[in-house]
Amino acid sequence: MIMIAGTLAWLFSLLGPDMPAQQPPPDRVTILYDAFGKPSNLKRGWGYSALVEYRGKRILFDTGANLDDFAFNVKALGVDLSHLDFVVITHRHGDHTSGLHQVLKVNPAVSIYTPVEGGYFDTPVPPALAALIRRHVGTAPEDMHYYNGQYPERIVSGSPWPGARFTQIREPSEVMPGFWLFSTQSDNPGTRDMNEISMAMKTPQGLVLMVGCSHPGIEKILDSASKIDSRMYTVFGGLHLADLNDSEVGSLVSRLHDQWKLERVGAGHCTGEFAFSEFNRVFGAKFDHAGVGAVIPLPAPGAF
Repeated sequence: MIMIAGTLAWLFSLLGPDMPAQQPPPDRVTILYDAFGKPSNLKRGWGYSALVEYRGKRILFDTGANLDDFAFNVKALGVDLSHLDFVVITHRHGDHTSGLHQVLKVNPAVSIYTPVEGGYFDTPVPPALAALIRRHVGTAPEDMHYYNGQYPERIVSGSPWPGARFTQIREPSEVMPGFWLFSTQSDNPGTRDMNEISMAMKTPQGLVLMVGCSHPGIEKILDSASKIDSRMYTVFGGLHLADLNDSEVGSLVSRLHDQWKLERVGAGHCTGEFAFSEFNRVFGAKFDHAGVGAVIPLPAPGAF
């Protein structure tokens, strides 16, 4: 043991005190795709994608609206899609899913979390439809029995991403320590009954909440997140305020600050320019301009 210790001391003396220390992994959110941002050569488009790096984990959150533009931005920003812990696809709309082919091209085995969505993401058909399909009616014409009466154990629609490793989020799930995924359902016109998943990350200063479009309503999502941790630090992503008038937007921004006690906001995508103006007014320097190419630091990790 003394010989080993002496050898190690000798090696360290050779390396010297200037040997560079290994840098800890960054804790940050990088916006890969959106329709606004500071001047750059990055492609802009109506969609959303962000790379989340926290506690040494790398999560891709949505994949933008255009395959080629998403791939361009990923390369320009030096993002390695082959090293991801998992991917989150918040909902079925193309402005959040169109870059997924690029992800699977370089990382075909990556785990992808999605909402429960009939006809998408390799989701089994709903129970009522499955029951209809499996109901064998003897008086039906012989050539009109589904599957010739030999019903498969699992009935699913095909996927635009064959072979992808999809996992549907049905209940709030801690998919990795400190990383929660949960689903909310929209009851708003145009997206009624659509499920959307969001991600909540525990930090010493409260939850960092990642949302896609907030079709169910941002306050409905915040209410679900509050069951994980009542302290809210910040929210990133689209808040989908298109259906609110300016007065309603202003009132919502005030509630996010005063009632929900958000410390910061990094809203983007479908939030709207008037809302950006209101966030800037209410949150001031704590309104993070989360446009394409922006890199926004997160609170240093600590114990949960």
